Amino acid sequence: MTEENAYENILEMRNITKIYPNGFMANKNINFSVRKGEIHALSGENGAGKTTLMKMLFGLEKIDQGEVYIKGEKVDNINSPMDAIKHGIGMVHQHFMLVDKLTVAENIVLGIEPRKFGVFTDLKKAVKMTQEVAQKYNLNIDPYEKVGNLSVGSKQKLEILKALIRGVEILVLDEPTAVLTPQETDELFKELIEFKKQGHTIIFISHKLREVKELCDRITIIRAGQVMGVYNVDEVSEQDISRLMVGRDVILKTEKGPAHPKDVVLEVDSLNYTNSEGVKILNGINFELRAGQIMGIAGVEGNGQSELIEIITGVTKYNYGKVILHNQEIKNKSIRQIRDLGMSHIPQDRMKRGIAANCSIADNIVSDRYQKKGFSGKFFIHPQKIAEVSDKLIQDFKIFCSSALQPIGSLSGGNIQKVVVARELSSNPSVIVADQPTRGVDVGATEFIRAELVSMRDAGAGVLLISADLNEILELSDSIIVMFEGEIVAYFPDSSTLTEEELGLYMLGLKKMNAEQVSFQV
Repeated sequence: MTEENAYENILEMRNITKIYPNGFMANKNINFSVRKGEIHALSGENGAGKTTLMKMLFGLEKIDQGEVYIKGEKVDNINSPMDAIKHGIGMVHQHFMLVDKLTVAENIVLGIEPRKFGVFTDLKKAVKMTQEVAQKYNLNIDPYEKVGNLSVGSKQKLEILKALIRGVEILVLDEPTAVLTPQETDELFKELIEFKKQGHTIIFISHKLREVKELCDRITIIRAGQVMGVYNVDEVSEQDISRLMVGRDVILKTEKGPAHPKDVVLEVDSLNYTNSEGVKILNGINFELRAGQIMGIAGVEGNGQSELIEIITGVTKYNYGKVILHNQEIKNKSIRQIRDLGMSHIPQDRMKRGIAANCSIADNIVSDRYQKKGFSGKFFIHPQKIAEVSDKLIQDFKIFCSSALQPIGSLSGGNIQKVVVARELSSNPSVIVADQPTRGVDVGATEFIRAELVSMRDAGAGVLLISADLNEILELSDSIIVMFEGEIVAYFPDSSTLTEEELGLYMLGLKKMNAEQVSFQV
């Protein structure tokens, strides 16, 4: 690739407008262009219109007005993802679109299956195709593995390979690091830089400004459906970008005073858990969470954090040990009984555990309190009360929507997260389990959610914070425990003394404290 054609616009979207049937204008006269062989960031608040713009490019949404040019030629027929792929455009969505029961190879060739005798899928050829594309792009993945058994990072690789095997030149990645650990993110960035060297063009939708600065060449910023500007990434600061995204100065560092821990509200004692396949996941977990304290749990994904949270919140039953919430053992209690004791839960997977996608925002936002006085009577629910509460929470938590009756599944990922956070923090909880609370949300919403968690702590709640964002763990937590291979390998009573580098050593199992150092005895 020569220096001259490296800077040609491989894609131009001119005067793009999108108006939904309810009158909401998602995009207004947007002009967006990308050069061949660059990594171009597309950033904006949740609901700003960036994903809608890319869905139109990928044929998932209809363009109401405007034109698309690829390699200088006008394109009029992008009416489906298949049309987009024919024009060399691929998209990896924020929420993976994979079939868990099929193998990696079967997922990769889905829709383009090689045939044996013109009828049956040629699995041997599918495996060979997978191995060839994985080798070409240095994305090592087992073609025979069932997708349901893959880590999140491997699923991300698989989605990218699905696009690449179809010959795409322009790859759209929608919040690709939202579910990745720092190590997986580093690996992905190396792979994306390699794609760029091979001549691919990448559109990188992200709220994570540090990542945009590290990876991207240029950035287009959208606010309220309109372009705020296009900049060389090395010429704008994170503060400049956040101000353009949100329309005001954003506090990028969470402000919080010292904690004043009080009584123990949650105690985990000698907890052990072996899964249905006989694999021991948790081994002798002990810790205490106090009122007025944020305790962070750090660890590389797959070291028992998810199972620990599922046990604490009542989703999974444990084998041995105790989980005590407000002096009550929860082992034989239902999820509702645990919530009635004062626990709220912001789940890691908002789509699977946090919402009912086909229901309205209002239904989702009050789903934990339908049975409570004021929301329902002996036979009927009270729609006026539900409308009053949901409208207030939509306003308080700045949820970008047309009304409380809008289906929650039609919102952006970040706005779905704000609905979940609004429900969980408005239930007057005394214990908050916040699992990846700011995953996939913009800088303004991240600032707001983090401030709310600190505010809940200051009001006397105990907060258990699990996050793959080390900066978030270090900024928000008063104390931190580190998990590795199902055990607590480190405990830092005062997180202010800890650096990312030192934390990483414990997360990777390169350092480990002794039993005395991780004791919670007061």
